[in-house]
Amino acid sequence: MKRRILISTGGSGGHVIPAITIHDHLIENYDIVISSDIRGLKYLDDKFYNILVIDTPKLNNLILLPLSILKVFFLTLRSLILLKNKKIQILISTGGYMSLPLCIAARILNIKVYLLEPNMVIGRANKLFLKFCKKIICYSENIIGFPKEYKNKLMITNPLIRKKYYNKKLKENDNERFTLIIIGGSQGAQIFDKILHESIIKVSKIKPLNVIHQTNQKNIDVLKNLYLKNKIDNTVFSFDQNLNSLIDQADLCITRAGASSLAEISLSKKPFIAIPLPTSKDNHQLENANYYKNKGCCWIVNQIDFDKKKFEDLLLNILCNKDEILLKKNNLEKLNYQNTWNNVNQKLLNIINEN
Repeated sequence: MKRRILISTGGSGGHVIPAITIHDHLIENYDIVISSDIRGLKYLDDKFYNILVIDTPKLNNLILLPLSILKVFFLTLRSLILLKNKKIQILISTGGYMSLPLCIAARILNIKVYLLEPNMVIGRANKLFLKFCKKIICYSENIIGFPKEYKNKLMITNPLIRKKYYNKKLKENDNERFTLIIIGGSQGAQIFDKILHESIIKVSKIKPLNVIHQTNQKNIDVLKNLYLKNKIDNTVFSFDQNLNSLIDQADLCITRAGASSLAEISLSKKPFIAIPLPTSKDNHQLENANYYKNKGCCWIVNQIDFDKKKFEDLLLNILCNKDEILLKKNNLEKLNYQNTWNNVNQKLLNIINEN
């Protein structure tokens, strides 16, 4: 009989996508259940996953904090019952406040807890449970804020990336025009929805471009019309399950700096300009981007002091300097040469099966 694992996740795609990837790695060897809050459900299809809802409230509102703590208490009681009834033997948390009740309950029941930290800064929830977890899975040994006394619990693996990104590409972009993909606008970020396209249109007058642009659903028609008016071939979308195939068509990506997004772009060997979310907790998106910049794989643009002229100059320099693009592609290839689905699969199984 297979051992039963519960993967706790929720919130953003940055938490849920690694949970899905872990599920797909372990499903042949274990009986897997996934728990999520309401927000995370949009990334999960109940046709493919056994899903439970643990809708943990945020703890960032001082006025509602007493009520939120009370709700976490009752969710912890519910988690105790759930873990016992479902006969869960292992809990894997992808981090975030969403996992608090389940991690507390697993600790009370002496269930093995494994943590995942995909970012280059240790998350606050993960840091809270470091003392009680069996191992924490990370992508680097140099995690900012990681307590030295728990270094023995650190397990390093290649980034957890969805299987479809490993599928052999039939062909790279063969379009004569340089193709640019902008990822990160689906959440309505002003810089991705209202600003970048102005610079892209201006640059396209000097160097012709094809543009693939992710934007807010309400902004799709506006962007399409602007690109068409300026004679730029374009694909404008809000959400696409086959984002990997769109990335394959590109020569350069412009993106936020979530750990999963950067890992997927990196595996696709596409140089990128990262514009980290300035409000990300503990500035972890900037640190994620710095990891790749230090390895010669990307450029970083600071949103807080964003300068359109400097951005346009950077973009033109990249377009006119094919050697720089090629260098970054080679660095990405070196970075990912051991990152295969089978290697990551075996590493995860070794970690979970370790006594």
